[in-house]
Amino acid sequence: MHKTYYAHGKLLITGEYLVLDDAKALALPTKLGQKLSVKNTDKSGIKWSSFLADGSLWFSQEFNFDNQQIYYRIKKENLKNEDVIKNLNFILQEVFKLSSKLDFKNGYEINSFLEFPRDWGLGSSSTLIHNLSQWAQINPYQLLKKTFGGSGYDIACADRNTPIIYQRNEENPFVKSVSFQPNFNDQIFFVYLNQKKNSREAIQHYRSLDQVAKKEATIEINKITDSILDPTIGLSKFEQLINKHEEILSKVLKTPTIKEQLFKNYKGSIKSLGGWGGDFILVTGSFKMMSYFKDLGYTTIIPFSEMVFNNNM
Repeated sequence: MHKTYYAHGKLLITGEYLVLDDAKALALPTKLGQKLSVKNTDKSGIKWSSFLADGSLWFSQEFNFDNQQIYYRIKKENLKNEDVIKNLNFILQEVFKLSSKLDFKNGYEINSFLEFPRDWGLGSSSTLIHNLSQWAQINPYQLLKKTFGGSGYDIACADRNTPIIYQRNEENPFVKSVSFQPNFNDQIFFVYLNQKKNSREAIQHYRSLDQVAKKEATIEINKITDSILDPTIGLSKFEQLINKHEEILSKVLKTPTIKEQLFKNYKGSIKSLGGWGGDFILVTGSFKMMSYFKDLGYTTIIPFSEMVFNNNM
């Protein structure tokens, strides 16, 4: 038996960090994601292969079953990926613990195929968690909690074909499909900073910050999220809202905005997405204005229409 599973990547447009404290967040599924194919085999254990966006093999590893446990012997050629494989072994163990459908007596050949570069921050982990959960017929939010942690908005994006509003909840998060079709989307671009952030460290820093300030900020961010979804919004108002969003988070995080840090002279608006200072930023402006970033060495610039998966458009 051969089955295939698919998950979209994600971008968090509003509510970064504060989504951990139940802020209302606007998130977008991306056109690029990750595919997982699973084939049953006669040999007990898992033969795993991971492929990168260019089609090249990243690593392959065999995982063995013994006494309801999963273990591996690292190959010499995989020593550089040992931490990744160790992590994968832990995730697979949690998958089998949660699932009533999987059996240690069986064998599986599993191949994962990323459609975007690993360092882009579009959700290589969340898409994997979603796909494994679909295969094992388990709750992906439970698996996330047992493994990577986080708010879960990225899990919610994985199987959606429209933008969503997401609010975290310990039991069942609130997820609602929404329409986000700005008539100025030809003036929205995503620029890759190539400064990967450690999500766990960023979350730890956020957790240490003032609780009162975060609660007050959450109220304001919720208003901004609602306003951004107004179908009559124009570019000027959108820019005002994302500028205000940046100012609010800057005060909470005690960190200068990315525009203050790197792009002071840019004429359009700039908003951080996800962990501040890494991965992609959202920028407004014309195609011609993108030369500003190219001249500074930021050459991965993706238009809104090419990045966002949206069946409403």
